[in-house]
Amino acid sequence: MSVVEQVQIVTKEQLKKDIFKIAIQSEKMTQIALPGQFLEIRVNENIEPFLRRPISISKINPEKNELEFIFQVKGKGTGILSTKKVGDKIDIMGPLGKGTFQFKTYKKISIIGGGIGIFPLYELARQASHNAEITAYLGFRNKDFVVLEDEFSQVSNKLVITTDDGSYQEKGFAIDFLKKDCETQKPDCIFACGPLPMLRAVRDFAIENDIPAQVSLEERMGCGIGICLGCAVKDKNAEGYKHVCKDGPVFDVNSVEF
Repeated sequence: MSVVEQVQIVTKEQLKKDIFKIAIQSEKMTQIALPGQFLEIRVNENIEPFLRRPISISKINPEKNELEFIFQVKGKGTGILSTKKVGDKIDIMGPLGKGTFQFKTYKKISIIGGGIGIFPLYELARQASHNAEITAYLGFRNKDFVVLEDEFSQVSNKLVITTDDGSYQEKGFAIDFLKKDCETQKPDCIFACGPLPMLRAVRDFAIENDIPAQVSLEERMGCGIGICLGCAVKDKNAEGYKHVCKDGPVFDVNSVEF
């Protein structure tokens, strides 16, 4: 069950150029939030922009009743959000998404993220690390976009960071290093979030090698509750469609086409 609240910003940090981390305080949201869920944020009291902006939850802190989310400025809405200050109140609906990361039965987990897709994977890694061995593969365009390295290193048994141009740590794509490690020892499950080409590569590799995998899809969401139908994906196991906002955003790779 989600709620709609005017919540206060308690911390704000600029991680990189155009990448910001904000923590908001909400006892109601924090106590029910799960890894993989997201928030729908109204960035402005004015009509423009009209739609809320969907942003994944990156950290849940029930002790402080705080939720963190990280976003990159990519348009007018996120640009307005980046100007908010500590103490400001913003209108948020959440947590949203029935499809969350199902990780509690696995003991050896591989987590792979690309670009802004790494943000919702952090809370998954935090919680899963209590009972599982975590290997994380994080891919970035170049060194200027690398974020959350320290955070993931603290909750992972092994962390691999790649950059497309080789400007920081390993050169290449994160999935190539995942594939290499799987030659000697397969994980119990793969969890992924990032650009569609990466997710499709993860899906194909997981199916070919009989490894369970769950992906968080980042479709354009207008309403966040399954009314506008703007985030439909084809159901592989039945006629019709599922909706990323309502049925996801996390799906088993065998359940939908993307």
